[in-house]
Amino acid sequence: MFPMVTGFMNYGQQTVRAARYIGQGFMITLSHVNRLPVTIQYPYEKLITSGRFRGRIHFEFDKCIACEVCVRVCPIDLPVVDWKLETDIRKKRLLNYSIDFGICIFCGNCVEYCPTNCLAMTEEYELSTYDRHELNYNQIALGRLPMSVIDDYTIRTISNSPQIKNE
Repeated sequence: MFPMVTGFMNYGQQTVRAARYIGQGFMITLSHVNRLPVTIQYPYEKLITSGRFRGRIHFEFDKCIACEVCVRVCPIDLPVVDWKLETDIRKKRLLNYSIDFGICIFCGNCVEYCPTNCLAMTEEYELSTYDRHELNYNQIALGRLPMSVIDDYTIRTISNSPQIKNE
């Protein structure tokens, strides 16, 4: 008779333990009810990027002295700098500058080490195209200033920082 009683006691203990685990899981699920949604409706809502965000590179043609420091510090030797030596004034004249964003790893070394500050990171991150050759930006495309997400009235901006829901 004792084995049957101990079997019922073990069954009862296991049932209580299982109910406790299910209750703990349910309490975790209920704790997530008050949280804000993480998902945003992307084309109509955009996150405001942080100040140190590394997006598309902006290039100012007039400031560049064709020193090629950006090419030397780039881990993949990405920027293509074409220049011509002006013999009469003994200075380099920049002819063409291009960056292929299909290969760029957005490390920011070129921006950090540029002596004339002709390169800057922008908040633009929408670089997707159907053809990878369209990601090769020349000095004209790099010189285009991006439209700020905050200034675009068609898009609802959402702060990237967590907010507490007050009810």
